[in-house]
Amino acid sequence: MENNDSKNDSRRQFIKKISTGSLLAASGLAITSLTSCKESSKEKTTLLTTDGKLVEVSNSEISSLEHKHITPKESRQGIPGKKWVMVVDLGKCKNAKKCVDACDKHHNLTPDRPYIKVLEMKDNEKSSPYWMPKKCFQCDNPPCVKVCPVGATYKRTDGIVLIDNERCIGCRFCMAACPYSARVFNWAEPPEENQDELYSPETSIPSKIGTVGKCDFCPDMLRKNMLPHCVTKCPNGVIYFGDEIEDTVTNGEETVRLSTLLKDKAGYRYMEELGTKPRVYYLPPVDRMFPFEKDTEESSES
Repeated sequence: MENNDSKNDSRRQFIKKISTGSLLAASGLAITSLTSCKESSKEKTTLLTTDGKLVEVSNSEISSLEHKHITPKESRQGIPGKKWVMVVDLGKCKNAKKCVDACDKHHNLTPDRPYIKVLEMKDNEKSSPYWMPKKCFQCDNPPCVKVCPVGATYKRTDGIVLIDNERCIGCRFCMAACPYSARVFNWAEPPEENQDELYSPETSIPSKIGTVGKCDFCPDMLRKNMLPHCVTKCPNGVIYFGDEIEDTVTNGEETVRLSTLLKDKAGYRYMEELGTKPRVYYLPPVDRMFPFEKDTEESSES
């Protein structure tokens, strides 16, 4: 039988592996819980080991990962060996909008210019409506990149499309070229933003008046081996995220093969006929978890 000392040694080694970043998910991600890593010593973070097992570790025992500032020049290089992809299960969406709130908070956005919109959809008059979260599709053939006259919008090797606000001149050609209306214009100063903070296209903050912004897949989180905020904050597991090369995606609760998920659940890409080759897939709104409920906030405003 293993004695207590050897158990403690093994446990310390396990924690050490986590803190140094060597214990990562099969997709290269450490799966975060719905709370941040240091909020409470009683709370735990779920991580995925390299052999595919989910383990829970107390947040107080996880060393915070050192965050290196990524300059605009460095941000043009994608994370090596990765090809990020997202899958949205429309059958699980209840319009909770926790993804919107988390994105707004992380990118310091005002409610009038969110990067994520949850749309009420209805495919035809005989079908029932459903909710569809929509963000930037990180296209592999992005028209926004082609029309930018100053190279402010660019496509990285890991599949992410970013905007360098230090280059952006506010011409909005990219907004006109995007068929998904996924971009917003920064008309005014953001709320309570620290202008002394070093700017990086990977965080989009501090933002600049007269420039364009959009969903960026949270590359600053990915560099820390953590999931985008919209994934972890969704209470219903709507959004799956992962690495196409590893063929693995997770919603923080379950980890599945990307190819199997798309094949078994008839995954598709929005407006596929345009040839933009989006990196965001949708699963049809079948076997819905929740009955459709009208957005009371939007109804009262209209």
